[in-house]
Amino acid sequence: MPWYSGEQIEAARQMTAMEYLRRYQPYRLKKSSARNEWELTDHDSFKINGITSQWHWKSRDIGGICALNFLVKVDGMDFKEAVDLLLRENPAYISPMPKEKESKPFVLPERYRNCRQVQEYLNRRGISDGVIRYCRQYGLLYESAPYHNAVFVGKDTEGIPKYAFLRGIYDRNGKSFRIEQAGSDKKYAFCVPPNRESIRVAVYEACIDALAHMTLEGGTAEKYRLVLGGISAPKEGELRKEGKKPQALEYFLSEHPGIREIEICTDNDFAGRWACGQMKQAYQERYHIIENLPQIEGADYGDLAWQEAEKKREARQKYGRGR
Repeated sequence: MPWYSGEQIEAARQMTAMEYLRRYQPYRLKKSSARNEWELTDHDSFKINGITSQWHWKSRDIGGICALNFLVKVDGMDFKEAVDLLLRENPAYISPMPKEKESKPFVLPERYRNCRQVQEYLNRRGISDGVIRYCRQYGLLYESAPYHNAVFVGKDTEGIPKYAFLRGIYDRNGKSFRIEQAGSDKKYAFCVPPNRESIRVAVYEACIDALAHMTLEGGTAEKYRLVLGGISAPKEGELRKEGKKPQALEYFLSEHPGIREIEICTDNDFAGRWACGQMKQAYQERYHIIENLPQIEGADYGDLAWQEAEKKREARQKYGRGR
């Protein structure tokens, strides 16, 4: 774990909690009855002002403004991990830290004896059992020990794991966890393969989005579903020149010369639309581009899958009461 200077910690404190939530976890926000006030879907007693970012968690009697305090005090993230995350997400900050001389070897997290808790979590998010089984069949998804994180695995063309993203499940204390496994190579991103030859690759910002979209499409496996591991985009209103081509997509295309179509499935927010435009501009001369962003403004496919699952649950409850 690296050591951070006071300057770096101060840079990490520049992002507010509201900015972090709106950019990276908008699905956790829900409007409260009070003006300019929001709540968290996973913490009823948590309130945050949409303008000042002042937040207060009543049940714990803690509060703050910056995203760093939010990640540590609310999401239970380790302080150094939170600083590292915010420094990487802040494009205005260039870290003066020297690169480590020796990178850690990549080793997959320990596997738990079953995947029950992760499956229950994904089901609550609207992911179907069939999609989960498909990913487990290819060794792309499992439950880690001892913390029961969902582990999304990225492999090379020979099927050897080279990358892993750990997604925590919110427990009763409201803790969450998201991190790439040490030694992961970002170009070997999480990718759900088709069950037959395909000329199309669909690209997503997050693993949950890929599984959610696959669920919404009836679990069909007729195309590759590649996760970009997030996107780099300017803030709304900020000017920036041409963006970089996604590393994961670049490597994937170099290893799959038969691809002819790129289906862009980024989030339907400013950053997602900006990234969509950049990818379209970069690849439209060589590939047929399909823009397939979620139809709801501000949503991702994870949101749509959850909404669809909620409708089904409500329908079952209504049917049960009517019997």
